[in-house]
Amino acid sequence: MANSRTKSTKKSGRPGGRPGRAPVRKASAADWISGARPRTLTLAVAPVALGSAAAAEQNSFDWPLAVLCLVVALFLQIGVNYANDYSDGIRGTDKYRLGPARLTGGGVADPRIVRNVAFASFAVAAVAGIAVIVITQFWWMALVGAACVVAAWFYTGGRRPYGYNAMGEIFVFVFFGLVATLGTEFVQLHRVTSPGWVMAVMIGLFSCAVLMINNIRDIDQDRLAGKRTLAVVLGHRTSRVVYALFLLLPYVLLVYFTVLYFGGAYVYFSLILTLPALIIGVTAKTPPEMILALKLSSFSALLFSLGLSAVLFLQVLLPS
Repeated sequence: MANSRTKSTKKSGRPGGRPGRAPVRKASAADWISGARPRTLTLAVAPVALGSAAAAEQNSFDWPLAVLCLVVALFLQIGVNYANDYSDGIRGTDKYRLGPARLTGGGVADPRIVRNVAFASFAVAAVAGIAVIVITQFWWMALVGAACVVAAWFYTGGRRPYGYNAMGEIFVFVFFGLVATLGTEFVQLHRVTSPGWVMAVMIGLFSCAVLMINNIRDIDQDRLAGKRTLAVVLGHRTSRVVYALFLLLPYVLLVYFTVLYFGGAYVYFSLILTLPALIIGVTAKTPPEMILALKLSSFSALLFSLGLSAVLFLQVLLPS
């Protein structure tokens, strides 16, 4: 009888095995706020600020559309965070993680409620996106919006989540870099510009850096859970080198704005946050150090983006 039980516990079609879910208690407001992962929301604000600045530099800033784009970006980010919480939790992946306890994996909330909150967040983003489409009459953008939601869910959801196959950085670069930045610029300006493209690449790289440092922290645990992130594939040393490149390459591209725009060089002052993030992330040995590097990386992206956005907005105010 004991042998049959032992065999049954080893059989599982889920990565990481069956989670052995902890007893569910009622989640507090603080638990739900933590589940939204506020430190990642800077990566939703930054591309909208940059896309709006690119439009403003061409005298086409439209603040109602900018606000709607911000709502789309924020609630897509919140939705993907809750969706990851749900999917990783029911797969049993989060039982190995070293970071703060998640709603689902930590037994803090009913998984169905977490999933429904993710869907509700996607719905808010969709409503704001529909409003943008109705205002601009760019009906084809509905396909872009649908692709964003599908990509957000299948990052860790579904039978073959691409986040478990070293493709997470591609997702964040495309959707939280190119799509968010250029989409924000396009709905206001009705075209995209060269500065818009450069800024989209910049914030995409910052987003990849934040994801990479998050996954470096969990390399050993993700291996146990069967989650093959890019950090798992590259290993500890190489993934830290790639993380450093993700953080530094935006400053190489910043030369473009330093040469062409008054005040562009001042954005280099954001290195006051980026360099400590890089040093801590590359040398960190404990999860708290990794979490600190993640926070600094996220806020570096925001400071960099707001500074560069201010430079472009300033061009409108300068005498020609």
